[in-house]
Amino acid sequence: MADRDFSRYQKKVIQRYYDNRPQVDEQRLSELVAELYLASEKKKPKLWETARDIMIRLGTPESRVEHVMKTANAAILAEVVKDVQSGKIRPKPPEKPPAPPADE
Repeated sequence: MADRDFSRYQKKVIQRYYDNRPQVDEQRLSELVAELYLASEKKKPKLWETARDIMIRLGTPESRVEHVMKTANAAILAEVVKDVQSGKIRPKPPEKPPAPPADE
């Protein structure tokens, strides 16, 4: 992606998005549970891949992610959502981007 100069307002909007990403991911994962119950067989693989990506971002242990994906059971995914909401699974702290080099 090309270097872009964002306005101060745009930078704040982008920063707030990433600051709130765990909450957005938590909400999206809970919505995916309902979508998986209602989805056609054709749409389920894509929804499961999205669920995998979100679980990884939320810091779900890899063994649990693999178990959920292997069983492909929305009820088990709902248990992951329950654990995330109760605080048993905590999101990884966001990585700080490296500081840009100082202009000389």
